[in-house]
Amino acid sequence: MSTDSRLKREFFTRDVLEVAPGLLGKDLVIKNGESTEKRVFITEVEAYRGEEDRACHASHGRTSRTDVMYREGGRLYIYLIYGMYWMLNIVAGESAVPQAVLVRGVSDVAGPGRLTRMLGIDKSFYGEDLVISNRIWMEDSGRETAYTTGPRIGIEYAGDYWQSRPWRYCMIKTGEGT
Repeated sequence: MSTDSRLKREFFTRDVLEVAPGLLGKDLVIKNGESTEKRVFITEVEAYRGEEDRACHASHGRTSRTDVMYREGGRLYIYLIYGMYWMLNIVAGESAVPQAVLVRGVSDVAGPGRLTRMLGIDKSFYGEDLVISNRIWMEDSGRETAYTTGPRIGIEYAGDYWQSRPWRYCMIKTGEGT
């Protein structure tokens, strides 16, 4: 692991609407066992922005489930949906400002449930600190990215206003090597 390319705390402690598109093209690295690393890059994310955002889990306040969202950015918020899929979220922002980025796609697979299965991410990653962890971290690959925005997926319950926010960011393939 190159400590020069590893993302620092300052990257994560910005507003989620800056962190989310900034994650596109970044490498997510998971170390399984002594020397095996799985490296993918992020291609699609969604931003969830605080207690006022009705689609954000923090809209119901601080609970044992959402506690990590109230911590300083750079930690993982992992939760189970439909009793079978772990969702990978990266906490953004300053302490006490609950924001997170749902990772929806990576270079090898699309779909948040599929990617956590492929990467072996489960509840044990809840609260993991990407800045200091030895088993999961993020690196700046230097990959140039272009992206599109659109509404978030599967949040009809939040109402038209929150559903229509253009807070889904999708990387555009721009040629060889992307």
